[in-house]
Amino acid sequence: METLRTLPGDDVRQIMWRFADRFDLQMLVQSTRAVARSVAARLVADGQRTTHEWTAEKASLLTAMDGAGVTSMFLEPKYGGYIEGPKNLAMSLTAFELAWVDGGAATCALASDLALAPINEKGTEEQKDFVFPNICPPQPGEDREIWRGAFALTEPLPYVGVDTGVLVGKVRVAEWEEGKEPMLQVDKRGRFITNMEFANFVTAAVASDDPRIKSSCIILLLKDDEGSWDPGAPTKKLVHQLSATNDPVLNVKVPASRIIGGYTVKDGVIVPNVSHSDAIASVFTRTRIPVGVMTSAKLLSAVEPVIRYQRQRFRGGEAAQPGSPRYELGLQMNEDPCHRLVDVWATGEAGASLGFETSRICDRFDALEKGKEALLHSQGISGVRAEAKALKAVQDKALAYLAEVGKPDGDAAIIADAEADVLVQFLVHHAMTGVLIPSCKLWNTGFGATMMREAVSLMGGYGITEDCPGFLGMKWMDAQLEATYEGPESVQRRQLTTTIDQPVFLALCRNWTAELKAIAADRPATGAGALAASMDLWMWALDYLTKSKDPQGKPLFHAKRQGVSFAMADAVAWLMAARCQLLDVLELEAKGPENPVVADGLEGTVQFFMDLFTVHAARTAGEVGRIVAELVLGYLQPEGDAASLPEWETYCNLRCAVEARLAGCRLAKDRAAHAVTQVMIPEALDYPQ
Repeated sequence: METLRTLPGDDVRQIMWRFADRFDLQMLVQSTRAVARSVAARLVADGQRTTHEWTAEKASLLTAMDGAGVTSMFLEPKYGGYIEGPKNLAMSLTAFELAWVDGGAATCALASDLALAPINEKGTEEQKDFVFPNICPPQPGEDREIWRGAFALTEPLPYVGVDTGVLVGKVRVAEWEEGKEPMLQVDKRGRFITNMEFANFVTAAVASDDPRIKSSCIILLLKDDEGSWDPGAPTKKLVHQLSATNDPVLNVKVPASRIIGGYTVKDGVIVPNVSHSDAIASVFTRTRIPVGVMTSAKLLSAVEPVIRYQRQRFRGGEAAQPGSPRYELGLQMNEDPCHRLVDVWATGEAGASLGFETSRICDRFDALEKGKEALLHSQGISGVRAEAKALKAVQDKALAYLAEVGKPDGDAAIIADAEADVLVQFLVHHAMTGVLIPSCKLWNTGFGATMMREAVSLMGGYGITEDCPGFLGMKWMDAQLEATYEGPESVQRRQLTTTIDQPVFLALCRNWTAELKAIAADRPATGAGALAASMDLWMWALDYLTKSKDPQGKPLFHAKRQGVSFAMADAVAWLMAARCQLLDVLELEAKGPENPVVADGLEGTVQFFMDLFTVHAARTAGEVGRIVAELVLGYLQPEGDAASLPEWETYCNLRCAVEARLAGCRLAKDRAAHAVTQVMIPEALDYPQ
């Protein structure tokens, strides 16, 4: 049987992650990779991660990013950028390439984008014109300093009486002369603020400390503003040392026009047009995805050094003579290390697939969100409640649309009408992103960190040395911080508990399950059937838990009952990752023949990736089955009979359906493990150790 010949290259990835027709993104990947595997890798190899200080050597990373176009990637062409339109996929690809070598380098790039995001999403055109041209590196003939930003949110300062729900920043009116623009005094203390050491502007979240200013806002602060600008002491992080992180103390006076999104004056009160929470919600909707992708990049980057270590483990010893199995295969003579590497590889593939699929959907969602806002504004609808009411009014239309889309012969007129309706499409994409984004952040970083430990263990003691090829030990530690960035696991689970039971998402789930069953009918030897049965089981369990109570009469599925709701959130994240992984394999199978480079050996490449998916689908089925069993049975009286469960027969049938479809999953793992022993790898890593 044909199997994987070489490690997947750019041609394969461009098809799987859908940027084969995007030359701009292909160039971005190449230029970012050059920075990662030269400057960033050399900084790590030279020991720059051993200091918390921001050194001149680390600053060379910024210069390299400027030259490679990473700094200006976020900008529209009219401001000096080179990618037009949404940048979610571009940001994820950038993060992937940098995190392949070092998570701190990726964070350094992402933090700049994060500082710009509030202005990009909610800023006025005047604010964009003021800031964005200064982000782009100077052109020939220009003599100016590049603006570099930091985003200062709500990080609490422990042990000084600051509640985590309170902004550590205040804004009050400093001067307000008749007929002139108000001047505001901003007092902001931050903690764990990335890029602060070299930032010359900050977008800061602040709350009103003055009755003449309403609520809260995000406000733009410049280093040369009147007042005090103390970047603060470096944070003593154990990880991500190639990013500068400080605890700043800022106290500056700025004009009110720096309020992101502008403001209006009503009855003598400054009313920000956009509250800090509205701006943050829009920003964090997107920026969590690249963080999830970063951990997946680490897992995939571990494959090559682990294979090399396994094969060369015994070379140089007397018992391993050239030509012998011990010399050629080393540890790969045994099943266990190959199987464990397959698990690591499959997790990395699933996480990357989930991250890039979510990024692509967010690129579409950006346009829909702007269209929705323009339409509602034209109808005189504004405010959270009024918008929610307007969207609620089209929910039935969205459900009818999804019902028709899910049929083989759906009503074309209904489908066409709904696809032309901005509000319906916004609602559908909002339901998708409401689950996919937190799933990506939760699963990729959480389970990814666990599997990164597995990757390190495959290198033995070598894995936790500074000399380990691929810096795997450092990547393992970095992954733990990525699980915390932009909201730890509990924050993602909390969002999922509010989105997984929404009617539009459940309608999407039913369609996806039907698609998986159709795929399984054509490909019974894959994990598609197990994944479809797992989704059936999860949806039934959600319905059961939503309607059921424990012996004390308390509802089982409830926001406050996190032992139930958080576990169901974990389960859906597994399902989303596995589904996205399958879609990428099918895309490669369909589009691969069009690329002559990929077409040569495509059968073996697709078979290998399908085997990885089947391995992962089986693991997903196991996780979902375990979670559902614990939740459905675990709240029955211990002295009772599980068979007395009103829906016991349905439950048993669904569990049996899942397990019956696991047939062959270990054969797939054996094939994938064999491929791992056969695949060709380069003689050495393409970045320094």
